[in-house]
Formats: sequence, C-alpha cells, structure tokens
Amino acid sequence: MKLITIYLPEPYIEALDRLVSEKYYPHRAEAIRVAIRDLINMELRRMRRRGGNGEDTG
Repeated sequence: MKLITIYLPEPYIEALDRLVSEKYYPHRAEAIRVAIRDLINMELRRMRRRGGNGEDTG
C-alpha cells in the first residue's frame, strides 16, 4: 500500500469518527479504503454499461 495525504471537510471527519466509534470500521483508514473501493467499482460498472467510452448507449 502507498500512503497519501488528503484534506477533508470537518463534517466528513466527524462522520468517519462516528462510524469508527460505532464499530462499523476499525479505524478511519479502513472506512476511507472501503469508500474508495466502492466508488471505483460503481464507476467502472457504469462505464461498462455505457460501452466503456463514457457515452450513454441506451
């Protein structure tokens, strides 16, 4: 894994901390990894449905 640094708005940090404190995730980093993974998967599926070139084929 590679380390990256990001700046997030305070409400995002508070929401992440709530997820961690309520035991949805073990720590912020895991919650962020899951969110990024899910976003990438969702966008890739959408691209495939559109034919891979970003244009809507339906």
